[in-house]
Amino acid sequence: MNRCIVICGTSRGIGKEILSELTKDTQLQLIALSRNVSEISEIYHENKQVTVIPFDLSLPIENQLIEYFKDIKEVHGLINNAGYLELGPVETLSIEAYHRCMQTNFFGPIALIKWLHPKLFAGKAHVVNISTMGAYQGSVKFPGLSAYTASKAAITNFTEVFAEEQKDTGIRMNCLCLGAVNTAMLSEAFPGFIAPISAEEMGKYIANFTLHGDRFYNGKILAVSSSTP
Repeated sequence: MNRCIVICGTSRGIGKEILSELTKDTQLQLIALSRNVSEISEIYHENKQVTVIPFDLSLPIENQLIEYFKDIKEVHGLINNAGYLELGPVETLSIEAYHRCMQTNFFGPIALIKWLHPKLFAGKAHVVNISTMGAYQGSVKFPGLSAYTASKAAITNFTEVFAEEQKDTGIRMNCLCLGAVNTAMLSEAFPGFIAPISAEEMGKYIANFTLHGDRFYNGKILAVSSSTP
């Protein structure tokens, strides 16, 4: 039986590369969730391995997914890659900006995990949450990213508690805190900065970790960065 992997946030950057890497294993059934599906729908419209679903983390989960998942009994992997960044100093950044970051980076992924839980349980799934080095304790912090890093820190802490609660179910969860990667989001936050890692390289790493990392880790917060600290 094919393993089913769900990837949330696949329209560009790392998520797009994760999906591309996973398609190399033709035994995988891949569910690509994305708010903007025009490009990936064009890429995969003839690929029966990939199902592309329009999906918005700010909207009710079941209304968007129930028809697509009605025949899927088991989910074996879930990658929460979607991210939203608001840039600005604390004194001028609106509370609504904090809410938007929390919705996409924390509340939305939690709602998705909760809705998929019966299928994650059936598949003894490995759930991989994608966070940032800015949410990793003791790392270098950057001005203007308080809303983004705080929301990513929330999913980071959630990972540890969820894994402890679910350790007897077979569901395993880990969190990867990524360093700088050459993506559109990085360019928007730090114009002109060139990261040492490409989105393709990071996508390959995350795809491989999702398929195999749960043999070695559960409930772990892992720094995926070549920078120090």
